[in-house]
Amino acid sequence: MVCIGADLCVVHQECVHYDSELPQYRTEGGVHIHEDRLTVTSPVLMWVQALDLLLEKLQGAGFNFSAVRALSGSGQQHSSVFWKQGASETLKDLNPTKKLKPQLEHSFSVTHSPVWMDSSTSEQCKGLEEAVGGATNLSHLTGSRAYERFTGSQISKLSAKCPESLRETERISLVSSFAASLFLGGYANIDFSDGSGMNLLDIRGRSWSEACLQTVYPGLGRLLGEPVPSPTLLGTVNPYFVRRYGFSESCSVVAFTGDNPASLAGMRLREGDVAVSLGTSDTLFLSLSDARPELDGHVFCNPVDTHAYMALLCFKNGSLTRERIRKQFARGSWDVFSTALMETPLGNHGNIGFYFDILEITPSAVGDHRFDSDNRQVTSFSPQVEVRALVEGQFLSRRLHAERLGYSIRSGTRVLATGGASSNKHILQVLSDVFNAPVYTIDVSDSACLGSAYRALHGVSKLSFSEVTKNAAPPKLMVTPTPGAQQVYDHMIKRFAQLEEKVCQKSRP
Repeated sequence: MVCIGADLCVVHQECVHYDSELPQYRTEGGVHIHEDRLTVTSPVLMWVQALDLLLEKLQGAGFNFSAVRALSGSGQQHSSVFWKQGASETLKDLNPTKKLKPQLEHSFSVTHSPVWMDSSTSEQCKGLEEAVGGATNLSHLTGSRAYERFTGSQISKLSAKCPESLRETERISLVSSFAASLFLGGYANIDFSDGSGMNLLDIRGRSWSEACLQTVYPGLGRLLGEPVPSPTLLGTVNPYFVRRYGFSESCSVVAFTGDNPASLAGMRLREGDVAVSLGTSDTLFLSLSDARPELDGHVFCNPVDTHAYMALLCFKNGSLTRERIRKQFARGSWDVFSTALMETPLGNHGNIGFYFDILEITPSAVGDHRFDSDNRQVTSFSPQVEVRALVEGQFLSRRLHAERLGYSIRSGTRVLATGGASSNKHILQVLSDVFNAPVYTIDVSDSACLGSAYRALHGVSKLSFSEVTKNAAPPKLMVTPTPGAQQVYDHMIKRFAQLEEKVCQKSRP
């Protein structure tokens, strides 16, 4: 939880750690991994009790709830909640002398909700793609091909495996709209942006796709309610929170969204920017004026601009692969690693490398693959060439797939870098050169929470999101492109695309 003041500075932060503070649910990383290793869920009541605990912590710290003008929030994308028949009456009549958890214990037809780690719906994904004419058609319609963790396939699985649970369901929420419902005392609408991560929303029409709804479950639209623009003002807080914690009766609730869209808001991306998180996995966020979904990556409705889109790409082989190459070819030293980057030329004499310790998402490939300047596959490079081949290859891949989703370098383009590797200026220099854009660093340790706070202010303002956040602390400029980099990498990325397809063909069974 992050609270900001009128100057957009953070004035209070608080959190609840599921595993240690709510040990009775016996989660690891906030989830239960089932025996089949494919099914992954979280207890719904754990989320409810976490909100009880969070608000009690704030109360104990003397937080002034009455000063809160508006609130919004985010939830882990692709997690869903199934409200039982009659739950709406319980929500409406919450008793302020009691905590939320005991009052909502019998309000869910599914007590353990599927979450983003779940991969048990391969059969349902296949059926959904076939129903709309294939993976490409589904991607163009909903922004993504069918993914096992997406809510549409999860509902379809529930319909097949536990139809009685679905018959008992009064409303289906994403975890974001579920949390908003608690604050509203009634069912909150799913916002366009988080709704884009369900394989159910027509991202251009901003409405549920009837073809997808009917394939998943007849009458599903009634259970989901109407989706709404992300800045929608849903109402004011439930009197329960006014009487129990002292919220103002006029405190507004702005539609909640997913954690990834909220992070985009927290990073304050503008069109043309790209945010690169360099962590265990590398993630790219883009703000786009037009949707160009592909089979790889995701396109969502933009959470801060109702006429725009956002794209997201995730790459599994990030920092752990960089660390492996450092150990093998740089004597385990980041200083030696950085020296290798400084002492090798842009373009690495035409040598290109692909390094996938585990099966990659984008592209679908595994193993190490090295090519010389004549596109001949070789078994090894010199240590210095190896280091640059890794870093250039990773960033060429990020740029290639970002461009396929609509990213283009233009005047004013910025790369906003975060994550562990963003502290290495030499790695950032390669990033800047490959993208031909200046690289800035930002502190986004709580980007989803910060973005939710920005969105709350945006929702009650009549101004654009950029105007609302214009006085927020700016990012810090770290590096600018090396002269001549654009010519090198504009040529190199064409070769890289061809070689990547060759690598993918080798990785296919």
